[in-house]
Amino acid sequence: MTATTTHETSGGVPAPEITISEFGAQKALGILANSGKENAGVRVFIKSGGCSGYQYGMAIDDRELEGDLIVVDRGVKLLVDRMSLPLLRGSEVDFVENMMGGGFTVHNPNATSACGCGSSFRTDGAQSPDGEGAGGCGSH
Repeated sequence: MTATTTHETSGGVPAPEITISEFGAQKALGILANSGKENAGVRVFIKSGGCSGYQYGMAIDDRELEGDLIVVDRGVKLLVDRMSLPLLRGSEVDFVENMMGGGFTVHNPNATSACGCGSSFRTDGAQSPDGEGAGGCGSH
């Protein structure tokens, strides 16, 4: 059986399992409209890997699988599988833009630490000073 929750912001409504920000919803609705998939939603999931042990994943999906939690927030259907739900409970999907571009992110109240890896660059062609920028994620 598939669990379905429809979230409408009004007084007295219990907090939904997962939400999407206003900006995230605008971006997601645009992507969903151009996906060519009827009745599609955004599947949010957790997979093993990454520097901190888990990675977030997102995909456009028009399937509702057995055990999925389905939340409709700000007009966007969010699908979460039963294995990912405990790690995503209370999270908000958002879209962020910065100098490196833009993309979806998850604000997760369950996370106790996060990896700080990112892209680095140099403009002068010089080597990094000893001990600076030479290590991998978590080395500082």
